[in-house]
Amino acid sequence: MKNNQVVYLCCTLTLMLGSGSSLAARNAPDIQLCNLPENSSIAHPVADLRTDARAYWLSADRLRWPGKSDNGSFFLVSSASADLKLKTGDTISGADQLIPLTPASQPLQDARFRFTGSGAELQTALSATELKALLKTQLVLVKTDANNRIEDLTYIQHPAALDVLYATANSAVLGPVVQQDTQLQVWAPTARKLWACVYPDHKKPAYRLQEMQEDNATGVWSAQLKGKLRGQYYQYLAEVFVPGKGIVLNRVTDPYSVSLSADSKRSYIANLSDKALIPAGWENQPRPDTVKKLPDMSVYELHVRDFSINDASVRPAWRGKFLAFTEQNSQGMRYLKTLAQAGMTDIHLLPVFDFATVPEKDCKTPRISASGSSPAARIAQARSANSDCYNWGYDPFHFNSPEGSYASNPDDGARRIIEFRKLVMALHAAGLRVGMDVVYNHTAFSGQHPQSVLDRIVPGYYHRLNAEGKVEDSTCQPCGNTASEHMMTGKLIADSLSLWTNAYKIDSFRFDLMGHQPKALMLSIQERLNSEAGRPVQLIGEGWNFGEVADGRRFTQASQLSLSGSGIGTFSDRGRDALRGGGAGDSVESLTGSRGLLNLALCNDCNQNPQAKQHQQHLLDLTKAGLAGTLSHYRLQTTNGEWRDLRNLDYNGQPAGYATNPGEAVNYTENHDNHTLFDINVLRLPAETGMQERVYRQILGLATTIFSQGVAYFHAGSELLRSKSLDANSYNSGDWFNRIDWSMQTNYFGTGLPPAADNQRFDTIYSKQLENPALKPSASHIRQTHAAFLDLLNIRRQSRLLHLETNQQVQRQVSFPLSTSEHADHISLLIQSDQNSTDEPSLLVFFNFSTSAISVQPNGLPASDWSLHKTHLTTQHGDLRIRQEAKYHADKGEFSLPPLSVVVFTSQPRK
Repeated sequence: MKNNQVVYLCCTLTLMLGSGSSLAARNAPDIQLCNLPENSSIAHPVADLRTDARAYWLSADRLRWPGKSDNGSFFLVSSASADLKLKTGDTISGADQLIPLTPASQPLQDARFRFTGSGAELQTALSATELKALLKTQLVLVKTDANNRIEDLTYIQHPAALDVLYATANSAVLGPVVQQDTQLQVWAPTARKLWACVYPDHKKPAYRLQEMQEDNATGVWSAQLKGKLRGQYYQYLAEVFVPGKGIVLNRVTDPYSVSLSADSKRSYIANLSDKALIPAGWENQPRPDTVKKLPDMSVYELHVRDFSINDASVRPAWRGKFLAFTEQNSQGMRYLKTLAQAGMTDIHLLPVFDFATVPEKDCKTPRISASGSSPAARIAQARSANSDCYNWGYDPFHFNSPEGSYASNPDDGARRIIEFRKLVMALHAAGLRVGMDVVYNHTAFSGQHPQSVLDRIVPGYYHRLNAEGKVEDSTCQPCGNTASEHMMTGKLIADSLSLWTNAYKIDSFRFDLMGHQPKALMLSIQERLNSEAGRPVQLIGEGWNFGEVADGRRFTQASQLSLSGSGIGTFSDRGRDALRGGGAGDSVESLTGSRGLLNLALCNDCNQNPQAKQHQQHLLDLTKAGLAGTLSHYRLQTTNGEWRDLRNLDYNGQPAGYATNPGEAVNYTENHDNHTLFDINVLRLPAETGMQERVYRQILGLATTIFSQGVAYFHAGSELLRSKSLDANSYNSGDWFNRIDWSMQTNYFGTGLPPAADNQRFDTIYSKQLENPALKPSASHIRQTHAAFLDLLNIRRQSRLLHLETNQQVQRQVSFPLSTSEHADHISLLIQSDQNSTDEPSLLVFFNFSTSAISVQPNGLPASDWSLHKTHLTTQHGDLRIRQEAKYHADKGEFSLPPLSVVVFTSQPRK
């Protein structure tokens, strides 16, 4: 359509709405509005561009204006035509309704609203019907003085009122429903009018514009369409009031879209139970029965594109796609099967729902030629970062649809559904459960941005707002934090997880920044998923405590400390930081200076250096805390001989132990965030450290995760010495910095200077390291690390003692016998078989962090005949030093350990 036609239609809308009535009261919009390149038009602009919302609806009849005294007069001022002309010092004009408010006798005592602070507490006498109508208009709270002059005015944050007024919407079925006919349903209680645009396919113009009807009780709008329209597409035209804009007509996709056309332009009409969308064998596929409880989980975190884009054994058209997982004989799938045989239980896929930042059609991957510290890779990646085919995907667009860039044909809404199901089937057939990394704490965009969905249907509801009414962005800039404490946001999240569990047979979920969601919501989700699936659906997530919700400011969070006893796992940073050093956001100084057990130069005679000894002992104790499942009440004999509950052991001002049961701790030394373990050791170990020593340190890091009680979590490629050429944050760094070589020939260290945004401040350090050829491991080093990892993973798989379920079991069976050694350089971990078990060998695991061979005599060991674990004795390619050098000297009760090693002894208790 030509530009003058676009202007004509927009102007027509403005004229039609000029009297303040809804567009539909005059006439239906032109169907051409369904086909314009622009997806939003202002039908009637406001005179006042203010957007602040400093007041809150607390319920359907109560408001609070924080910081205001209740002296003066307060009014709700409404204009259906958005014609309010309000200015401090003037009298009120342009209003359809002027509703006086009365001060409340007592402030509302509700913990949900403590964060607002105190202020003027106001009441209305409006009926529910009257308030519902007002919330569709331009509605402002005004304070006037004795002369009826405006002292102040603000918009009002309305989610609490909507939750009360439309409480029954919590049970509504939303999205497309295809049976004999087709029904589209969307929750939009503040919309003035809605229509559905229906398209025959992903490309052709709309052939139908269907007016939708509102259920006034629920705020749900419905379109009843004759016939099964499966395979067709739709969008909504929503007429809404937007502060600072006016009456706006938004063309927008469905928040409950089950699939989409390319680049999320149109929502796809489908019944996910339709046989045409179900691959052969889907209903009867074998589901691996490897996880009965959370501590059984050994998780491999993998990005869909990373998995195959670099794998020449995958047909070119499938590389980087869902279908690559169906290439059963590819290098990558053979590799994953090997992991499954060794004891890996779950593949956790980085976001696979629809995300906003990758062009789903015609994305271009730059051709890069770089090595060492060459800036060529950085320059090329910067040019293509926003148009190439790569992103981690932590920028949600539609929560319920598979991502189109991973489909063979993103324009065909069926393909992404079918092909993701084929991925799930392929992994299940390989003996691996499938987990999803889900991101419900924010959306990629909010407000009137073209890639905003929620805000353009119900402005101001789905996102968490600050005291000025602006969208909070603590979890992602410039993203918008979702307000999961609001009823319908929580419903969207719960419904989405139900869909993935039931329609795609997802086995477990990993929640990004879960601490920004209410604990109550997570518990209700846990109960719902387990009930619907008829099996436990394991939930783990990031329980970090920060941002506008920190310390329970708005609700009890799903955070580390709050989830104790819930059966939901949170990532534990205690052991991670003790081993790696530093933290999640390293400065230039801490990048190289803040070391952990895996890269610290241990003191040779710690008694001569009390400060160094104390630091090392604390690192050892934090590592022990992780090995003991991060349990709050676990009684630990610390390295200096004292006895403490882990809740009384300090971790950066927090308790080192916080879990009630071991499954509530997710143990890891590396994940997709921050530097890989190999790279951080490049930065923190002396440059002259030999590659063989680096290999042993990498194995030690992996081993602590394997032998910790709780969930074991591994980043794909960490067992291959994976490097990102020192990239500290590779979320948008393209294939070049995120490659994995399943053939185990290279780890891609020294392939160019990483992107500037998160790395430039480190360039002086990076350049020197990237040019050092001694820091690039050989294929034999990579294979050795991989083989040792498989050996240790096999030990975890074989022993029930590494999957203890309760705090009582850990307290009774796990201990850390102290050694006669004066050096704070090792950990002895004893896991005894249960008294009722006659066939479970006890385990004695030694972690030697010293560069020297040591002999240790742990105190208080049970009377046993200790021998090397059979896996050490039979390995062909792992750490061969163990069977050659590790010894138990029964006459002295002494164990000999090779340098930088993890050694496992077993024994049946003597009768």
